[in-house]
Amino acid sequence: MIKMAWALVAEHMDEWTGDDVERGAAVIEAKVGAMVDASGMQPGAVQHWREDFLGPVVESLRTEGAAALARGESWSKAAGPLLACASSVN
Repeated sequence: MIKMAWALVAEHMDEWTGDDVERGAAVIEAKVGAMVDASGMQPGAVQHWREDFLGPVVESLRTEGAAALARGESWSKAAGPLLACASSVN
């Protein structure tokens, strides 16, 4: 079982627990993406946010995070105002 938590600095914090890193990455991508889309930022700023902050965190979870969790280690990554972490739970 994997527990993930993420926070947008001074905005929002959420978490997810499940068995699959790929599913967890999709949840973070969807939930944070929805918040960014609803933020009122201009379309170019939304695209920048997704490419420079959300994308690198989600990609790191899918690669480095999955490998770390498979070894029984925890993982964390921050990009701009977004921080995410994951660890195995019993």
